[in-house]
Amino acid sequence: MDEILALLSQPAAWAALATLIAMEVVLGIDNLIFISILTNKLPEEHRSRARRIGIALALILRLALLGTIAIIVRLTTPLFEAFGHGFSWRDLILIAGGLFLVWKATTEIHQSVDPEAAPHVLVGQQATIGFSSAIAQILLLDIVFSLDSIITAVGMTEHIPIMVIAVIVAVVAMLLAADPLAKFIHANPTIVMLALGFLMMIGMTLIADGFGAHIPRGYVYAAMAFSALIEGLNMLARRAQRRRLQSNRDHAGTQTSS
Repeated sequence: MDEILALLSQPAAWAALATLIAMEVVLGIDNLIFISILTNKLPEEHRSRARRIGIALALILRLALLGTIAIIVRLTTPLFEAFGHGFSWRDLILIAGGLFLVWKATTEIHQSVDPEAAPHVLVGQQATIGFSSAIAQILLLDIVFSLDSIITAVGMTEHIPIMVIAVIVAVVAMLLAADPLAKFIHANPTIVMLALGFLMMIGMTLIADGFGAHIPRGYVYAAMAFSALIEGLNMLARRAQRRRLQSNRDHAGTQTSS
């Protein structure tokens, strides 16, 4: 407790905390998009509970990893060298997680665009999955995103209390945003395809990072924000077009009745 109070009295600690919270929130977007898309494939009565469980698992994993900082640091030690790059456990985990994301996004896109989807995986025109399967997939990606998040946090500050506070604040923000984001994605089918494209891009970024070709996350999130802005403008344009069509129908109906 004394250590925390001493840290809070240092302006540098507050600056580190604010920076780390912002970084953790941004890194949590990847995780949240995946959880939203996956839980939307569950029956409606199970979706919110699955999101809460998935985000709670993310918090538990992050805090558990913070308690094993010495092990986390060793995960960046090269195990072997190939293609001129020394691969560590972190690299292998990022590559595996990236491949899983690319596979999952590709599968979801295929199910969305394939008119001959197998009838046993469709319920009311929407592919569904089991609750335990959804939790297992969320847990798998939680491990990858949590590892990436904590390693980045370790590189930014050496104070464990600051990391813990930043992680808790970021996960609480994820918890608050989970249901609204998932409902928004579910209500706008074109957003689903855009979000799947984001997941594929994030997966490729993780693979590239694992092979030593680091892509600054700022570029990735800038591309995502620009794409989301364009899609938002498209949604506004479609909404305006529907209003014009409805207005024309109402006007035509008024003239006919008169």
